[in-house]
Formats: sequence, structure tokens, C-alpha cells
Amino acid sequence: MTAEALGEVPAGDAVAARDPRRDAAARALRRRWGIILLVHLAAIGLWEALARMAGLPAFLLPAPSAVVATLGNPNHAWLSNTLVTLAEIGGGYVLAIVLGIAGALLFTWSRTLSLLVFPLLVTLNMIPKVALGPIMIVWMSYGIATNMLITFSLCFFPILLTTVRGLQEVEPDLLDLVHSLKGSRWQVFRYIQLPGAMPYIFSGMKVASILAVAGAVVGEFVASERGLAYLMIQVQTSLDTAAMFMAVIILTLLGLALYLIVLGLEHRFVPKDARKG
Repeated sequence: MTAEALGEVPAGDAVAARDPRRDAAARALRRRWGIILLVHLAAIGLWEALARMAGLPAFLLPAPSAVVATLGNPNHAWLSNTLVTLAEIGGGYVLAIVLGIAGALLFTWSRTLSLLVFPLLVTLNMIPKVALGPIMIVWMSYGIATNMLITFSLCFFPILLTTVRGLQEVEPDLLDLVHSLKGSRWQVFRYIQLPGAMPYIFSGMKVASILAVAGAVVGEFVASERGLAYLMIQVQTSLDTAAMFMAVIILTLLGLALYLIVLGLEHRFVPKDARKG
């Protein structure tokens, strides 16, 4: 007897029949990204047209074509400067994630430590990060490590704050159950607190991913001899506005790439209904 006679559906058709909403969601996502891409391309085209039609000097408003052309200038050392800035962003950001989560765990384990140290961290976070640059130069001189620390100082507190909140928002009944079963602190953290805190951790990581680029730029403006922001200062003296625009674009792309990586990890590890936006 055939599958059709038994009313069965071939495997491929069964998959298609089972996932109409997934297919619709995929089409909607492709359409959304297509619209986003078209909007950006339209903005670039409008920029090119305005730059050519307005007749403004190139140092005031360079056309996108002139901006891209600066990539061919070997004097700007785009690759090496981009790698330096990327190292500063990545190093400071990863350090903020590790110490932010570890610090949040310590604060939730010890009320005394939270009472004594957490208010001090809040006060230290109020210090303008630009003001830290000259002090760090005195302590550590110029270099990537100094700019990593400035990036870290911007990223650390958002991750710490959201992680503390996530670790604290656990159902008391679950904690009582684990404690009644003689579960250790590590087991409580691993199986109860961490899964519940993941939406909050990623929320802090997304905020920090935006601040990470700002931290690297601040560091390079005040305490650097290399990097994209340092390059901007150098080309400013010669009114090479096109190169300045190119540096800003690369910085934007680095920040966007970091944010999308965090967003992808969030979609991988956090259920849709639990995400914090």
C-alpha cells in the first residue's frame, strides 16, 4: 500500500507543512534586511549627489567615492591602525565581560562585600573617562594596554550592573529547593542563577559593545601613537577630511560588527521570550 493511500505525506512535504511560520519569519527577516540595505545605499547615493551638486570644497564635504579612494593611500596605514583599534576594543571588552560577571557573582554571594565595594564602584564610574587618559599616561605611558583599560572602564559597569540584577532576580522557591538538596554555591550559580541571568548579561553586553568603540576612541585621542582615532588627529592638520570620514566609517563598522556578534550569541543562547530587547 502506498504512502498516498495511507494519507501519509513525504518527508520533505512534512517539513514544509510543519514550518510555515518559520518560513514566513525567514522571508520577513530577509525583506527587513533588504530594506535596511536599500536605505543605506540610498543615503550613500544622496550623499554622493549632494557633494557633487553643492560644489563645496572637498575638505568640507568629500564625496563617498573620494572617501573610499583614501583606502589606497599607503601613508594612512589603514590595516595596521584598524588592527590596533580592534585589539583595544576587543581586549577591553572581553576583560569587562569576565570581570563584570565575576564581580557580580561575588557581590551576590557576599552582602558585606556588596555594601562596602559596590557604592565605591558607582562613584568611580562617575569619573569622566577622558579625565583618566592623562593619569593613565603617567602610570602606563602610551600603548594599546592603556587604551584597553580606558575601554574596560567604559564597558565594565553596565555589564556588572545588569548581571547583578539578573543574578538577584531568581525565584526564592528555586533557591530554597536547591539549598534543601544541599546544593553548593557553584551549583546554584550554574543551574539556577546563570540561566536566569543570561538575558540581563546580554543586555549589558549590548550596551557595552557600543561603549567599547567610544572607549578606544577616547583612549587614542589622549593616549596613543597608533589607531584610527590617532590617525584622525594626524590627517586633521592637513585638512584631509575624506580620510577622517573613512576612519569614522571603519570605527562604525567595527562597532556594528561587535554588536551583531553579541546579538547573534544572544539569539543562540537566550530564548526569544526571555530577551530584554
